[in-house]
Amino acid sequence: MRFSEEVVKLKDVWVAYSGSDRPAMRNINLTVSLGKLLLITGPNGAGKTTLIETCLGLLKPYRGSAYLFGVDTRSWRVRYSRKMCGFVPQDFMKPPFETYTVRHVIRLGFAPYKSIFESLTEDENRRIQRISELLEIEDLLDRPIGTLSGGQQQRAVIARALARRPKALFLDEPFSSLDREGRKLISSVIREYVDSEGASVIIVSHDVNPIIDYADIVVKMENGRIISGEGYA
Repeated sequence: MRFSEEVVKLKDVWVAYSGSDRPAMRNINLTVSLGKLLLITGPNGAGKTTLIETCLGLLKPYRGSAYLFGVDTRSWRVRYSRKMCGFVPQDFMKPPFETYTVRHVIRLGFAPYKSIFESLTEDENRRIQRISELLEIEDLLDRPIGTLSGGQQQRAVIARALARRPKALFLDEPFSSLDREGRKLISSVIREYVDSEGASVIIVSHDVNPIIDYADIVVKMENGRIISGEGYA
């Protein structure tokens, strides 16, 4: 399949959740090209998570059109364009009894491209080592993820998303469990990833510091609408 250079294209999009007669998002127009870092911000209930889920095709518009790498998100073919993406949702925490190690969690990032018994290549193992070093969790690779703090777990799931080098990365509140230094580190790593890979990263965050200094465009939402930054990134 041939894919568009436009990662996301939303045209006059309206979205509602199942069973609701009120739109969760209204009249959204947004285009995001490769090589851009987009920050989506706004108060709780503004529609930020709804927007990111619509971009990924997890929610379908009832009015307007949404495209992911040029594929209509209503089409069954969107599963192929979604393979080019990484996604870190808000709900990432694992319980204390979770025994998967951090290394295993990061390895799961390659699952869409591997058969159940297929081993990682040397290059993929090097990628895991490098990204864990960049995110300063290399000494945690053999620790059960359930025993880690919230900030350490958050770094691990971001590492999982980055390890397979997606062309588009969607991060929903990736700084929620990080301290000031952790937010600064993650922001720097993400900016470097965009620049070195020519990929796009779309971040939802109510905490804009310091990621706002690294973003190419900032979209502000309120009451299900984009109130500033609408257009192209």
